[in-house]
Amino acid sequence: MKLSKLNLILFFALIFSFISTVDVYSGHDEISETDGPAIQLSAVYDLRDRESYVQVTNTDTSGITVHVQIFNVDDNCNENNFYDTLTPNDTHVYNLMDIETNNGAPSGVVLPDDAYGMVVVTYVLGVGMNSVANEDENKVVIGNFRILDVNGYEYRTNMAGYSDIDNCVGTIGNIDDIWTFNFNTESGITFADITVISFESEGSNDIEVNADPLDAYESFDVDIYDLNEVPFSCRNVIYACIDQDSLRLPELLEVVGDASVASFEYGINDVLPSSKGAPLLCPGNNIEEGFVMLEEISHTADTTYGFVGLNNGNGRGSIDAWFSPSCTLPIINLG
Repeated sequence: MKLSKLNLILFFALIFSFISTVDVYSGHDEISETDGPAIQLSAVYDLRDRESYVQVTNTDTSGITVHVQIFNVDDNCNENNFYDTLTPNDTHVYNLMDIETNNGAPSGVVLPDDAYGMVVVTYVLGVGMNSVANEDENKVVIGNFRILDVNGYEYRTNMAGYSDIDNCVGTIGNIDDIWTFNFNTESGITFADITVISFESEGSNDIEVNADPLDAYESFDVDIYDLNEVPFSCRNVIYACIDQDSLRLPELLEVVGDASVASFEYGINDVLPSSKGAPLLCPGNNIEEGFVMLEEISHTADTTYGFVGLNNGNGRGSIDAWFSPSCTLPIINLG
């Protein structure tokens, strides 16, 4: 990592600490906004000794149709999907253990007890073969998600939302290809769940997304910095809709070629391992407080959202989003 780039990241991180924002970075040329209406919403879910809920709200004064896609990592990223209708100013909560449509009817999607993965909700015009994505200026859907663990802690945050903003352009070197998040062990935090939603838009007018690991992956060079800004070089990793039991894992590693591990979720290091036994971003590292920097190496996904969940294995948990300085803050001319 070049020193000049690190200095820029630290500069932006300092500014970021004084700014109240809930923006999240969405990969490449899009920005995700979780505090305002969007075209498309994305969330993670987990039913492994957990309950998961996804709440979607139509902020419009007219009824709308949404296309709901649910991907199960544990089943080779198998997709389940259905269409639903939200009346004006309507809110509906999808319980991933018993998924019903807004009118109370079965959705037709039944997930296994150990399913986990991602949910993508797209505001569309029409249903099925006649459906097209609604990409006009009337962004109307907002949402959030909750994951309740059997041990008593909870992850809750806003869904990432695609708002069709194309002016998120990194003008300071390649800083727009860098993602960061902070971590610590305060309040007895002992576990971390670092997840990434990666997908590629496809279908008639982008009404659906494809999360096939080979079509929608993102590889990163990972570094950890302690509070003294001392870097620890980690390994390269791949984020995709895949787990360690997938028969497609060797193929993905061979195709990408620049990393030795691929997963939908990771722990951070030896101090903060995954609460679900996932691989570590930085094995052999024992830093208890600092920040993780991920620099993109390659990708096939056209949209990426990252979340960092921390918990103490008991009654305390929180989840937040990765951020990219070029997309959460105004571009500043440093001379």
